[in-house]
Amino acid sequence: MNETTASAPLIAGRYLESLLAGQPQQAASPLAWLKALRAEAIERVGVLKLPTTRDEEWRFTDISPLSKTSFASALRATGLESSDVAHFFIEEAITRLVFVDGIYAPQLSSPYAGTGTDSGAVVSNLTAAMAAHAATIKPHLGRHAAVTRDAFAAQNTAFLHDAAVVIVPCDVSVAAPVHLLFIATQGDVASTPRCLVLAGAGSAVTVIEDYVVLYRPRGQEEAHFTNAVAEIVLADNAQVTHIRVQREGSKAFHIANCAVSLGRASNYQSVSVALGARISRYNLNVLQTAEGAICALDGLALISGRQLADTHSCMDHAHPHGSSRQLHKCIVGGNAHAVFNGKVMVRQGAQRTDARQTNRNLLLTARAHIDTKPQLEIFASDVKCTHGATVGQLDSEEVFYLQSRGLTEAAARNLLTYAFGAEIIDRIPVASLKRKLEQTVLEQTTCLP
Repeated sequence: MNETTASAPLIAGRYLESLLAGQPQQAASPLAWLKALRAEAIERVGVLKLPTTRDEEWRFTDISPLSKTSFASALRATGLESSDVAHFFIEEAITRLVFVDGIYAPQLSSPYAGTGTDSGAVVSNLTAAMAAHAATIKPHLGRHAAVTRDAFAAQNTAFLHDAAVVIVPCDVSVAAPVHLLFIATQGDVASTPRCLVLAGAGSAVTVIEDYVVLYRPRGQEEAHFTNAVAEIVLADNAQVTHIRVQREGSKAFHIANCAVSLGRASNYQSVSVALGARISRYNLNVLQTAEGAICALDGLALISGRQLADTHSCMDHAHPHGSSRQLHKCIVGGNAHAVFNGKVMVRQGAQRTDARQTNRNLLLTARAHIDTKPQLEIFASDVKCTHGATVGQLDSEEVFYLQSRGLTEAAARNLLTYAFGAEIIDRIPVASLKRKLEQTVLEQTTCLP
């Protein structure tokens, strides 16, 4: 394990300031605005408090184990070679950015060099992207995530140095998926991964945001903290498919914010899968900024033991003729606890909105539990909106039917549990990743109590 800075409280202004002071100096233009962005975030960190169960948005999610733990930021990434992480690579993704403990690892990455119809697209670390695209990045970096209101988003921005940047120019379609791989290797380390995806008018891209763990030595799990922020901006008629996979260690803490801005007639397709972490929270906020935007949000949380997985989503229809569909599923075993809070907001004047939201939950033990809160807030008269939630156990008649076809009770239950989760996995358009996740889900459902 490599050196880290001395332990310090998770959210502490002086600690943040001293950490940032130790980073390479970036006084020259055009990075002055980036320093100002960090300074603003540091100021917000000093004001904002960690949420507790007394806060309405966190009343089902107790993060006190996180607040009582001290973490440090990695001074440098663990030295890894391609052979160490090749099993995480996605065969369809010829473009890959790898970050180890939050630090960009160029020796493991394959930055994008667009040719032909993909010419002009950029996939690189923030430092390289800023050299040629600062004017494109500046209006969006740190402008969509809730830095002023969210302590975790503010902390991430205060530490902002390395980031994955994807820029797709107008009318450019990137054929192969872009893989953004974030690897945790050290215990007692806090990392702040950052993603910025800018899709120009008429463009198309598939982005895989992937969080994994690779402890050295192998198998020796320790607690670490990942505080991730993604900002995704779709211009008019842009198409973005966003696949997010969280499969960190069983002792990890994972808090993430994703802010999405939808332009006119844009199309955002999201699939998020949460398998790992002791405590995880994913805030997904989508804002329709013009007419005719289309959005699909699919999610799966598969947890057991003492895991807690919390998903908060907000689909904000602020303009007419918007369409959104959301299906979120939770499979909960052991003493695990899943939370889903999904809000659909239809603002005044957002007529002809079509919004559907469904949350389906499967409890595998008497000790597992789910808190679900689907919400509709409608301030327009000509809309079509539905929402609903179900919580239940496996259907005994379905189990009996499979037993009558020769399966054991355990095999029947495992197959039904797998099928429940596989519906979400099947919506991932990257074949090799879908196969890997299907196998993971099958293995984990087989092990669930």
